[in-house]
Amino acid sequence: MKAYLLECVNNYKRYKYNVKMAIAANLLTQIGMGIFMTLYNLYLRELGYSELTNGNVIAMTALAQTIFLVPAGFLSDMWGRRKAMLAGAALAAITLLGRSFFEGEMVLIILAFGSGAFMAFIQVSMIPWLAENSNEKERVHLFSFHFAVMMAANVIGNLSGGVLSDLFTYMGLESLTSLRITLIIGSLFFLAGLLPLFFMREENHLVEKRSLGKIQWKGKGNQWKLVFLFVGAQLIIGIGSGLVVPYLNLYFADRFQTSHSAIGLILSLGQGATAIAMIIGPAIVNRMGEVKAVVLLQLLSLPFLILTGITTNLYLAVIGFLFRQALMNAGNPIQMALMMRKVPDDKKGIANSLSQMAFSFGWATMGPVSTYIVAAYGSYWGYSIVFAITGCIYLIGAIYFLMVFREKSIGIKKQPAAV
Repeated sequence: MKAYLLECVNNYKRYKYNVKMAIAANLLTQIGMGIFMTLYNLYLRELGYSELTNGNVIAMTALAQTIFLVPAGFLSDMWGRRKAMLAGAALAAITLLGRSFFEGEMVLIILAFGSGAFMAFIQVSMIPWLAENSNEKERVHLFSFHFAVMMAANVIGNLSGGVLSDLFTYMGLESLTSLRITLIIGSLFFLAGLLPLFFMREENHLVEKRSLGKIQWKGKGNQWKLVFLFVGAQLIIGIGSGLVVPYLNLYFADRFQTSHSAIGLILSLGQGATAIAMIIGPAIVNRMGEVKAVVLLQLLSLPFLILTGITTNLYLAVIGFLFRQALMNAGNPIQMALMMRKVPDDKKGIANSLSQMAFSFGWATMGPVSTYIVAAYGSYWGYSIVFAITGCIYLIGAIYFLMVFREKSIGIKKQPAAV
């Protein structure tokens, strides 16, 4: 592990200036989102809103991403990745601050929709930006490092959010005020992510190469078939993920009555475990290839998902959560590297947009379903049911990925070790 971490450091030193600035922006924005997402469901509950409102807010955020990811991808191709990320980050930070101050249900839902719409510009631009500023040999390592930094930043955010909220309460502030102040701090961290984006440099020839209309809808049929195969994979996983992941903080609060600090600690541990798994992901790819690595990681996560859903022991729930989180998410950068390698340059932006749109569609549609099941069947059987359904969907997703992306089906060769 020490040798591998040293290799990661050496790889980082070789990354382009634009990549380093993107990683810095990712670090700051994800700390902010880690703080915000750890507490926002609890904040809505403190405002007196029901589980249905919680589900609607999450669904509206995901719905906005579903609607705007493709237009954002086109605009990213037109304007350039840097301008798209700057605009998205600035406006998303404003909506996050608004969600921390306002209390009206309709206003919060509108702001949640705005957050999803504006963050779509960051989502669709970051991966193509990294791909355009790196070479094929370093992309698996780069994407793994990028996602590991994201997870590490979420660790800091999750832990800080829970601790700060409880600290403010301990100092004598009301619970609602403590949550609001902490959410504002998270929003300001997100806003600070604008600074590295300002220092990035867009290369003019890349903007010209991506001009809209010349290349986006042209190409051989098998190129588009490949794009939509990746979209299908993300849709399946997004549907399963949307049932449980947005509500993990409520799951621990409802079933185990854990404090804000404990929830923040648990979620941060999950992100830390995921970061470690993502760092070692390229080593698995070098041994068995990208497709088999993704499928293996997804299948290994299933027993831990079921354990989390059925246990009434907090320690077992935490163990199940940590391993599921790490194993399931460790395949994400491998999938992104595979997609960026196989999809033609002129379709990278739209492929990334469509894939993330499909994933967000899963969250948008499954959020209300999940909250309805939990409200109807209670904190034990409700969560047990949604975790079981998610497990079945993840299994279908793993089988799908193996069947459509196995080497002989689309000519994917085993990814060689990065040098």
